[in-house]
Amino acid sequence: MRKIRALLVSAALAAGLSLSLGTAPAQAESIRYVYFLYSDCVNGGQLGIQWGWWTSYYCSYQSVGPSDYRYFLYA
Repeated sequence: MRKIRALLVSAALAAGLSLSLGTAPAQAESIRYVYFLYSDCVNGGQLGIQWGWWTSYYCSYQSVGPSDYRYFLYA
């Protein structure tokens, strides 16, 4: 009985470990700020890295109206 219980416990731990390693969540990207100028977006992204708020970023030029565009900072 002890051997069976030990085997079941070790199997459950191994299964739990493999599931947790296989489904580790990635850091999701989200909009951090919106800028008029690309240089401001890059500066904001770099400051966020320097201050430890995020590890990577990108700036995306997107429409916010019929003829209006802005730079969105994603991190």
